[in-house]
Amino acid sequence: MRHNQGMTNNDYQRLNHVDSVTATRELRNLTDDGLVDLHGSRRWAYYTLKVPVEAPLLGAVLETDEEKILAYVRKHGSIKRAECQALLNITETQARYTLKKMKDRSLLRLEGSGKPSRYLLPDNTAMIQA
Repeated sequence: MRHNQGMTNNDYQRLNHVDSVTATRELRNLTDDGLVDLHGSRRWAYYTLKVPVEAPLLGAVLETDEEKILAYVRKHGSIKRAECQALLNITETQARYTLKKMKDRSLLRLEGSGKPSRYLLPDNTAMIQA
């Protein structure tokens, strides 16, 4: 769709080697997720991207949650659970799990306990020992 004006159900079937039912379901999911627009109906229906064609989709580097957290810590010196939650737009449990996983992998170190605890980059000595 990025290279053409639009795509029909038949185009989708041909390009993705799927049947009509699968193509209809997947195109409906893309429409429901807000990624494509449906124009027309039935036999004359076609789909277009909601993202502008000139948007840099190819080659764009998407940061992982861990990369976002590490960039935040580099910029601010540390991160608290609530800051992680806001940064990634996730639940408290998910933020706690993500930070713990990063600590277990020695990407971050925990300082303090309870509410005033925060996560920092590991010391150089800790990195050498790991």
